[in-house]
Amino acid sequence: MIEGVKVKKLLKHCDDRGFFAELVRDDEPELLAKFGQASWSMSYPGVIKAFHYHEKQDDLWFFPSGNAQVVLYDLRENSPTKGLTDIYYMGEENPIMLLIPKGIAHGYRVLGERPATIIYFTTESYDPENPDEKRISWNDKEIGFNWNTKYK
Repeated sequence: MIEGVKVKKLLKHCDDRGFFAELVRDDEPELLAKFGQASWSMSYPGVIKAFHYHEKQDDLWFFPSGNAQVVLYDLRENSPTKGLTDIYYMGEENPIMLLIPKGIAHGYRVLGERPATIIYFTTESYDPENPDEKRISWNDKEIGFNWNTKYK
């Protein structure tokens, strides 16, 4: 696992009305040291949104509907896991919160035949005058990730 990445398995409280689950709390500083912004996005089946990274902010991702293959790549120069790639399968089938520290390139591919919705929290608010988003191509040769499904 890439150093600094954290996974929180969600506890669902189910009854005959449905379910309830807490995503992130203010007494969990191990997930978000500071709250900056909450955002919501939807992507269609097969879409790849990759890669980007931040120099100032950490991201905390959650997929409440649909399913996604999330890929992380450690770009941090002084990290013991520099150059390591991690893959997470998130969404309805695996409801987890994923903390992505600054300096980790990240992206996802929507799996299945339904759109995927992501809700994410950041430690900084988005600044359109000076965005903290550095882009890397989805097929970057250094990362070298194969986004194709491997049929076995």
